[in-house]
Amino acid sequence: MEFRRLGRSGLTISEIAYGNWLTHGSQVAEDAAVACIRAALDAGITTFDTADVYAETRAEAVLGRALRNERRESLEVFTKVYFPTGPGHNDRGLGRKHIMESIDNSLRRLQTEYVDLYQAHRYDHSTPLEETMEAFADVVRSGKALYIGVSEWTADQLRAAHGLARELRVPLISNQPQYSALWRVIESDVVPASEELGIGQIVWSPIAQGALTGKYRPGAPLPAGSRATDDKGGANMVAGWLRDDVLERVQRLRPLADSAGLSLAQLAVAWVLQNSNVSAAIIGASRPEQVTENVAAAGVTLDAELLKGIDDILDPVVERDPGLTAGHTKNG
Repeated sequence: MEFRRLGRSGLTISEIAYGNWLTHGSQVAEDAAVACIRAALDAGITTFDTADVYAETRAEAVLGRALRNERRESLEVFTKVYFPTGPGHNDRGLGRKHIMESIDNSLRRLQTEYVDLYQAHRYDHSTPLEETMEAFADVVRSGKALYIGVSEWTADQLRAAHGLARELRVPLISNQPQYSALWRVIESDVVPASEELGIGQIVWSPIAQGALTGKYRPGAPLPAGSRATDDKGGANMVAGWLRDDVLERVQRLRPLADSAGLSLAQLAVAWVLQNSNVSAAIIGASRPEQVTENVAAAGVTLDAELLKGIDDILDPVVERDPGLTAGHTKNG
């Protein structure tokens, strides 16, 4: 495993992080989830990402039970707040009440006294940013979080939040966007702003929900047991990539992956890690062998010729519109 600083902060994280968004507490049984976490630890992963909303709060609890006997100082545990976690009208968003209650609930489920990074899961257009940042500052000052971050925020939102964070003297160090060789919407605006501000990217879906693994083939039936066939496992997320024009171009990446001694999944994860503003790529898994495969992308350097070959193949189907960053929308 290789390690990187998260933005310009002093926090070092594993460049492959383990996330349990669509699996733990819902898609797979707990013993399988724990086996995946054990595989991640055995592979040298120290950074674990979750959120209060995943599996209706169950994902945090699964992660907490799996990590409770590990040395806490050797781990970086991240979680998030924003989406509804209950029926009340204050059980959502980034208002002070929800943030202060949510951090306590997350810590209880995670069985820890603090998280290393507490993230705003989306931008809250209905709450003053000043209120949100003051609440996050109080979470940090209370010792319940060491750093703060955001997820899917636009460049302008990052700049505004970073300015307030500096005034409040708390460290805003990260953004968690979707990013892959197929989904590059952060490259034109978010990445330059983040480099300017010292914010690092912790990217999700580096294999485009499985579309970049090559297991989906143009004109062929969906593989049994794959994410695309599982409504609980993110079928709606991968559906947008299951076009023949996309899948045909992904298959054309195979010779490039072979030349680098990588699987298509490893090539996809290694590709996002070539971006110097990316501090970590989040992988998920329903089986331990998926962890083992994807971790092999750590420390891989792709040469300029190979990167150009990937660009040449995928260019017609790549999404680059910065307006698709989730922070632009008011419903997250």
